Amino acid sequence: MLGRLGIDFLVMVGQVDEIAGEHLSPHEIVRVNAYRKARAVSKKYADYLVIGADTTVCLEHRIFGKPSDLADAERMLEQLQGRTHEVVTAICLVHLREHRQKVFAESTSVTFRPLNGDIIRQYLSLIDPLDKAGAYAIQEKAEMIVEEYSGSFSNVVGLPLERLQVELEAW
Repeated sequence: MLGRLGIDFLVMVGQVDEIAGEHLSPHEIVRVNAYRKARAVSKKYADYLVIGADTTVCLEHRIFGKPSDLADAERMLEQLQGRTHEVVTAICLVHLREHRQKVFAESTSVTFRPLNGDIIRQYLSLIDPLDKAGAYAIQEKAEMIVEEYSGSFSNVVGLPLERLQVELEAW
């Protein structure tokens, strides 16, 4: 996705345990996780601008992270079906050597079609839901489950490119 912005980059995984707490809002959770990921990588690459990101799906007060297994993925999609939920992605920009950082978040509303068990199982057989918040990928077979969305499509994929480009230009 960063290649679309014409950015030279390397992908490095920030090995941190993601936090999830009932005492934090979805926006707070993704901001903390994005910061922790960016900070972990920036310690090894202090002379570079590091971009950390974290995405979550929330419905009312329930947060849907990555499913633990296929049964969990099926339960998530059953709960999201026929309803509108919010996808929140936070980005953290860090340049450790320059002592600079910026954290921001974007939200997109996604409405699922009414789904039955057969459609959910068919969808899950076509994608890998285990590494995706909310157990779905809007960029993969979305026509099966998504009725509409309002906001940034790339945010739902996991990186709000429009906002990121603005922030990088301001950086």
